[in-house]
Amino acid sequence: MGALRVFAVKVKGGQAAPGPQFDQIKKAGVNVDKLIEDVNEATKRYKGFEVQVKVVVDGETGEYDLEVKPPTTTELLLKAVGASEPSGDPMHKKIGDLPFEKIIEIAILKKPSLTAKTLKAAVKTIIGSARSIGITIDGKDGKQVIREIEEGRYDEILAKYEREWEEA
Repeated sequence: MGALRVFAVKVKGGQAAPGPQFDQIKKAGVNVDKLIEDVNEATKRYKGFEVQVKVVVDGETGEYDLEVKPPTTTELLLKAVGASEPSGDPMHKKIGDLPFEKIIEIAILKKPSLTAKTLKAAVKTIIGSARSIGITIDGKDGKQVIREIEEGRYDEILAKYEREWEEA
């Protein structure tokens, strides 16, 4: 194994293209066309977001590993409600409302960077973030939705996404 070199590039999810940010990596002996193809595959689930990709290159062989840093929970929530910034007063000024299933989708996207072990726990984490920036879920305050999750009211909906969560 040769000396490892680490490069960081920012790309639009699933839309990386040749350009100056890949020039240094090319000099490290990497097949940039293949790299761009791999980066696009690894980031396609974050389409529409700018994501950070760490490229770790073996200086001898030109082989590489990719680490994708997903968008922040706040970025995902803001985009989902079409808002440009969080509410300055989330308890009194709401910036949007999301369906429960959208919260599940965001939880699945964020799985790699969450400590939650279950989909239910991840969804509660995302709801907490939504509540803190002024987003309601199905017209309800996040605290109420979390209570309803704990009472089992959303078990059926959560079960539909369990496999997707496991595979994420």
